[in-house]
Amino acid sequence: MLNSPTQDIRYTSTQFLEQDAQQRLLILKSLGLVRYNFLTQIPLNEANIICVMHFFKAPNRVKFPNLRGADLSGLVLDGVNFIRADLTGANLKGSRLLEADLIFGNFTRADLREADLRGATLNETVWSEALVERCNLGSGIGLTNQQRTELKFRGAIFG
Repeated sequence: MLNSPTQDIRYTSTQFLEQDAQQRLLILKSLGLVRYNFLTQIPLNEANIICVMHFFKAPNRVKFPNLRGADLSGLVLDGVNFIRADLTGANLKGSRLLEADLIFGNFTRADLREADLRGATLNETVWSEALVERCNLGSGIGLTNQQRTELKFRGAIFG
């Protein structure tokens, strides 16, 4: 998989997403990517094929997840480590990320409507054009006062 042409990586990524969660976990273990076990939950669709391709292209060089445009809607991602994750345009609508580590995360144009981020660490996060209506940010750990004010104005819930 490491030196496969893009078409082969796409095929492999599609095949991965067609597997059940147990099979996906075995594949992730074999590639040394078990810390990204959230990939066992994501549905098979175009956005997630592209997402998985980023991981499979160079699994030994994955440190900060590229989740641009990924469909993570409705998933339970409690405690996930998305430090420096690029979630630009990602769909997190209705997802639960309790106690998640989202330091330096980029949520530009991400859909976080009705997501639950209570207890998540949000230091140095980027929220440009993110949809946050009814997004529960709890106490907003790590957010600046300016971010809190802006996110609340855009419909985020604190407390």
